[in-house]
Amino acid sequence: MSARPAPTGTGGQTPVLPKKVFVTGASGFIGRGLLERYRDLGAEVCGMDVGADAQWNVVAGDIGEPGPWQQHAQGCDLVINTAAVVSNSAPPQLHRKITVGGVRHTLDAAVTGGAQRFVHVSSGGAYGWHRPPNTDELCPITTLSGNSYQDAKAASEHPALAAHASGEMACTIVRPGDVYGPASRPWILIPLELLKKGQFLLPAHGNGVFSAIYIDDLVDGIVLAAGLEAGAGQIFNLTSGYGVSANEFFSNHMRWAGKSGPPRSFSTPTAIRIAETVRVIFKLIGKPTEANKQSMLMLSKAETFSIEKARQLLGYEPQVDVAEGMRRTEEALKAQGLIG
Repeated sequence: MSARPAPTGTGGQTPVLPKKVFVTGASGFIGRGLLERYRDLGAEVCGMDVGADAQWNVVAGDIGEPGPWQQHAQGCDLVINTAAVVSNSAPPQLHRKITVGGVRHTLDAAVTGGAQRFVHVSSGGAYGWHRPPNTDELCPITTLSGNSYQDAKAASEHPALAAHASGEMACTIVRPGDVYGPASRPWILIPLELLKKGQFLLPAHGNGVFSAIYIDDLVDGIVLAAGLEAGAGQIFNLTSGYGVSANEFFSNHMRWAGKSGPPRSFSTPTAIRIAETVRVIFKLIGKPTEANKQSMLMLSKAETFSIEKARQLLGYEPQVDVAEGMRRTEEALKAQGLIG
């Protein structure tokens, strides 16, 4: 992430910055981005994840269970929950324990620790893969889609909404689109590795819509939503404000892998058959894979989201378009020796 000052809200308002912030999933892509930004803005940062990281004041813990990790939020005025199971193949009970149950455990830590604001990072996936055009926050979220990730993300919002409604804690929910950047595993690192091996394909002939948002813009949106009074009790979609085709997005990965043109693509039914065949083979040999029907449906999305609410209430305005985001990502990948 590149360092930059705190964003300015609607009417020139400056968001209130926390003196100390606690982040769950603190070693993950979004969690680490938040720690970096808040530290750059002068806040004391801490958090929890499955493994400890003393450099970032992160303790180890299981968010699916109450435990000593909750005490680490003591004295934090802002708590942000990013921890979740990000998978289309994980069992429903794991999604329920971590993605859903972890929200209540984090809220307990925030309340006990004396926090003033709680921000829950949900997902645009809460609407379902296939949704109305230009989906806004009034669109119903999914509950029985058959996709454990989507259903868990939708259910994960309930504890935060209930806590706000009861007056227990001022809560805010953000629903990001497809978050990318140099350290993004689902949208950068894993597709790049699969493309190098010739194992990546797209459904919908590559015409699925990607609602991209660069990590810096997502963090800006969260800083605004957490620091402005207008964000309390609200839900916000956060994306770049427009969609790009999967062909366009992943053509960058093809170039990084030394190939030309867009990735291989098929009709959605054909892509699903191929992905399900791969899933069965991997299951037989005992290896994990995200190749399955749900992943193909995810990559065949046809609509993006409206961010007008975030623009009006928060003054949120994305600064990094896909071309610039991919340029920054490529630069970072080269510096890490991941591409030539």
